[in-house]
Amino acid sequence: MQEEMVILVNEKDEQIGLMPKMEAHQKAILHRAFSIFIFNDKDELMLQQRALHKYHSPGLWTNTCCSHQRDGETSLEAGSRRLQEEMGFTTPLKETTSFIYKAPFDNGLTEHEFDHVMVGRYNDEPVINKDEVNAWKWMLLEDVKKDIKLNPENYSAWFKIIFDKFYEHLSL
Repeated sequence: MQEEMVILVNEKDEQIGLMPKMEAHQKAILHRAFSIFIFNDKDELMLQQRALHKYHSPGLWTNTCCSHQRDGETSLEAGSRRLQEEMGFTTPLKETTSFIYKAPFDNGLTEHEFDHVMVGRYNDEPVINKDEVNAWKWMLLEDVKKDIKLNPENYSAWFKIIFDKFYEHLSL
């Protein structure tokens, strides 16, 4: 199986090349990514717990879905594709903001991403892909914010950054 390629970008999100995903994370090269936040009609956020065998951040709670765009794929197309692959559903998405972050991990890998944040609505239960997702739950944003303060070690690096810096962009 061929390793997934990520889109290398500059700080203006202009594509400058492609690189195997693992190599980009080993070398901490800036690449395009996305984070999806799905809310229900009670304004609760669907969180996922990353699968326990993931190569970084295993078992941590995070936003509904996140991944990388493929070459030639828009952020919205990538978001819909990956939401279906990880959570078993699709729903209309809207891009709200984007930002660059860099987060080193204990295993020597580093996420250095130009992250596009998208939001959407969905009210049913997901059909999770157990290769990607260990568990899921609905939580109110205020409860998530409080729990991140009390238990930051339970959450992914990018999720904490989004909550800290881009909280106002997490609504439809």
